[in-house]
Amino acid sequence: MPRIMPIKDLKNTSNISEICHNADEPIYITKNGYGDMVLMSIELFEATQKKWNMYSDIELSEKQIKEGKTKDARKALSAVREKYGL
Repeated sequence: MPRIMPIKDLKNTSNISEICHNADEPIYITKNGYGDMVLMSIELFEATQKKWNMYSDIELSEKQIKEGKTKDARKALSAVREKYGL
């Protein structure tokens, strides 16, 4: 379940840092009862960014498949083997 905190709780920065590092998901910050920001540790951000990059690569691959921009796997592997003497 996501953690939601009011912006006034950000005054205690040490506590917020500890909460971020102990959480395995982002912390949602509200202002006047509405969503305002998201906080997370650098480790969680980097892991999330890796997932976004992977999803982006998959999306690009699916687009290329739909457009017919594919190569025969055997021919591609054969070309790599020939190029690198494998």
